[in-house]
Amino acid sequence: EIQFMGFSTPAYDQVINHVARIRNRSRHRFTAPLVIRIPYGAGIGAAEHHSESWEAIYVHTPGIKVVVPSRPIDAKGMLLAAVDDPDPVVFLEPIRSYRAIKEDVPDGRYTTPIGAAAVEREGSDLTLISWGAMMRETRQAADSLADRSVSAEVIDLRTLSPWDIATVVDSVARTGRAVIVQEAPRTCGFASEVAATIQERLLYSLRAPVERVTGWDTIVPLRRSEGHYMPGPARILAAAGRTLEG
Repeated sequence: EIQFMGFSTPAYDQVINHVARIRNRSRHRFTAPLVIRIPYGAGIGAAEHHSESWEAIYVHTPGIKVVVPSRPIDAKGMLLAAVDDPDPVVFLEPIRSYRAIKEDVPDGRYTTPIGAAAVEREGSDLTLISWGAMMRETRQAADSLADRSVSAEVIDLRTLSPWDIATVVDSVARTGRAVIVQEAPRTCGFASEVAATIQERLLYSLRAPVERVTGWDTIVPLRRSEGHYMPGPARILAAAGRTLEG
């Protein structure tokens, strides 16, 4: 376990250059059944080193699986699935969710499949896509859209590598609109990969350009300005409004 994502950089060499390559380097004779738990994200006023969202760096590394649950029931199931997996898994834990979300979790052993997104809410007008801590804001935005008679489908990716392309493409093919929400800075974030995949596969059936709602391309600010940095329901609603006008 690494205390905060900002503290994970000293381990980059071992994780990216060695752990991720053991299966390939040994021609599948050996694996690295390792789970690396990393709390990530802002929202607790802890500023830099304690607030980073660097999931894209790990997703960009072949040989590593990356999961990021947004709910306690998925956190348990995905952690057990990660333990069972023969390959290395980076298990990202949204810091803000530790004390913000409560739900009943089964006592027995169960697993939540790695690589499978969850369609939390079905809709027909647009698709909202997110993961981890930003799912709370995405759910709130979907509720506000429902109050305005807009039917939003909500997808929690849960796994970023390998991510569930089929579920996302199927949803956007039906709704014709997509808004992707991430806490990380905008440039080269994982939302860019999702947006590119949607447009590569569905360009001629989209009703509007794919929208991204992200953090800004800055270092996470001190506590007083943190709220201005992080995406919120208002920005998600604004992006949804632009797609609905398209």
